[in-house]
Amino acid sequence: MSGTATGGQPWLRLMPGLFVLLWSTGFIGAKYGLPYVEPLTFLLIRLGLVAVVLALVALVSRAPWPRDWPTAGRIVLAGLLVHGVYLSGIFIAISQGLPAGVTALVVGIQPLLTAALSGPLLGERVTGRQWVGLLLGLAGVGLVVREKLSIDAAHLVPFAYALVALIGITLGTLYQKRHGGGMDLRSGTAIQYGATAVVLAIAAPLTETMQVQWTGEFIFALLWLCFVLSVGAIFLLFALIRRGAAAKVASLFYLTPPVTALIAWILFGEKLGLVALAGMAVAVCGVALVNRK
Repeated sequence: MSGTATGGQPWLRLMPGLFVLLWSTGFIGAKYGLPYVEPLTFLLIRLGLVAVVLALVALVSRAPWPRDWPTAGRIVLAGLLVHGVYLSGIFIAISQGLPAGVTALVVGIQPLLTAALSGPLLGERVTGRQWVGLLLGLAGVGLVVREKLSIDAAHLVPFAYALVALIGITLGTLYQKRHGGGMDLRSGTAIQYGATAVVLAIAAPLTETMQVQWTGEFIFALLWLCFVLSVGAIFLLFALIRRGAAAKVASLFYLTPPVTALIAWILFGEKLGLVALAGMAVAVCGVALVNRK
């Protein structure tokens, strides 16, 4: 894929909004599925299933595969960071009782961290206006989750897992931007999911019972996370990374907590007060500043 995300085709302009919407449903899928399975086991089933499906798609569509081991290794490393470290940290943090608001706020630091590192690592320049937008976005996220913020000594371990997730998605985004530009999304993502599933296949039996309650809610959550998140949202993320500056793409993550809160209000009747609505508006303004030409 080439060109810019604001190219002539109307669907290209819809990509950022569609990505935010799909990515925001990840927390909802976790809420549905985690009561019935332990986190690493959940991820092993999810990523293993998607790896098989994408590998078949790549073979049938004759997608190009990496031509040498160093290229394949770079693809695997990006996948372990984005899929393995990030998702494992989020799922473990939520399963161990860290409030979703705290988890969202920790991961919400990612655009600022990405912007700070994109200069020395990628040579990208972040303007003063974009820094203001990044700070506004973080403030907006804080307002959205303010009423749900609570942390005590019992939450320190899951809080650490959320920090690990933050580091994983930040470094994974930057590494994918630098080394994954030529990766075919079908074969490359299949390799990433397959490699992450292998690591989880080692880690899950050592740390969990691997028992699964195959309820309707779990199956729905599994299929949603497999095909809407692990295929749809990830393909959009990698396409956006390929087309735009890392800081601009990362700023979209500021919109995830507000949209997740809105979805949770619609589906679960969770509280959504005036302060949260104001936070959504602030976050949108921040992202607009970062992405304005």
